[in-house]
Amino acid sequence: MPEQKLKILLAEDDLNLGMLLVDYLESENFSLKLCKDGEVALKAFQSNEYDLCLLDVMLPKLDGFSLAKEIKKKDKKIPVIFITAKSLREDKLKGYDLGADDYITKPFDEEELLWKIKAVIRRIPENKAITKIEIVSIGKYIFDYIKQSLTINGNTKRITERESDILNYLSNHRNTIIKREQMLKELWGENDYFLGRSLDVFITKIRKYLKEDSDLTIENVFGVGFIFNVRGK
Repeated sequence: MPEQKLKILLAEDDLNLGMLLVDYLESENFSLKLCKDGEVALKAFQSNEYDLCLLDVMLPKLDGFSLAKEIKKKDKKIPVIFITAKSLREDKLKGYDLGADDYITKPFDEEELLWKIKAVIRRIPENKAITKIEIVSIGKYIFDYIKQSLTINGNTKRITERESDILNYLSNHRNTIIKREQMLKELWGENDYFLGRSLDVFITKIRKYLKEDSDLTIENVFGVGFIFNVRGK
């Protein structure tokens, strides 16, 4: 029986680049659907099943960030990689905050893209396994990983997919030293300076979300990583 090809939705308005990527990735045993604007890509996603999405940010009709939001509403666990000329730090942070698995700036090497796609795909079984964890207590909070929510004293706050993944990781490794490098590799597939800075931003946000329970602290361990202290647990 022939190996089943993974299906990739590619949203790219530069048709020359789009066809180049289609030819290259199909030669690497992937199946590609190329869409020239965000609206066409959204319709394609809503009517078909895909294993991964490659999204340009500056798309006509519906930009890549908005497209990613709509895609995540239907399947919040589908891997998304942004490919774009937008290289500003705030753009990258926005992409990761939307739940992107990677963010590649143009121009890029096709082999680099292939490596990143394979790195994301290797993490898919882990992502599916982690979704089995549904609702857990973290101090006075109730954390619902599936619904991406934190509840305390009857008040519920929605958090992003990336924040939910990080909080889930912290909860699973509570009261132990968490090595930054290991955390980055397990969550995002690689350890580099930019991802480390992004992680720091998310950790700061999560600290604010948990501030109503003084028994919960995220402690920095200089040169190593973090400890998620949960007293009495």
